[in-house]
Amino acid sequence: MLRIALCDDEESARDALRIQLEKLMDESEDEIVYEFSNGRTCANWLMAHPGEIDLLFLDVEMGTENGMEAAKKIRTVNNSLLIVFVTGYADYVFDGYRVDALDYLIKPASPEKLKEVLLRAKNLLAPQTEKFFVLKNTDGIYRLPFDDILYFYSDRRYINLVTVSKTYTFYGKLNEIEQQIQKKFIRIHQRYLVNSDKVTFLGNDYVTIDNPACEKLPVSRAYKKEASDKLARVLLTEFL
Repeated sequence: MLRIALCDDEESARDALRIQLEKLMDESEDEIVYEFSNGRTCANWLMAHPGEIDLLFLDVEMGTENGMEAAKKIRTVNNSLLIVFVTGYADYVFDGYRVDALDYLIKPASPEKLKEVLLRAKNLLAPQTEKFFVLKNTDGIYRLPFDDILYFYSDRRYINLVTVSKTYTFYGKLNEIEQQIQKKFIRIHQRYLVNSDKVTFLGNDYVTIDNPACEKLPVSRAYKKEASDKLARVLLTEFL
């Protein structure tokens, strides 16, 4: 499934591209999630919502902030987003290499070229699916790298996924997440599931997390032995 965004300051151009894409996506789970009318808004939103979009079709020639400027801003915080530039001119093609663009489309893009781009995007993203955790909440759908996750903790019927920069809240059960997620995530408490790579200290009844606050999380008696054994092996391995 591809989550797609379009950015073009001309509504007619966005409509034309959306119609073409929707025809190609009739039999797939791909979805056009967001549309933006200028580069500044697009870049700011994507920088604040990493992982929510897989593929961005970005117009190069825009007044407020052109596509190349927007792409450079996005790349300062997000290197995994696939960017396809859409332009009326071939002059910008080589500039795309500076921001690792997936492709360039000359307006109007042909159905064959669009189909090829969508297939390439899916092939590139397929090997990465095991490296990401996908969640859905009222804000949208997020695809977050496991390496960025510090820990999960439950609060009644909700789960909080904590990263260094942000906490994402969604409906779920910690037991189900524990069964589905990578083995490096270790249960230390009925309410806590921690990324063992982010643990910097293992105490008698708590662990310290590698974040600016050096946060301490409780280790409960019920999970202490198994969690301590697993975390001790992880910490010792780093020194071997």
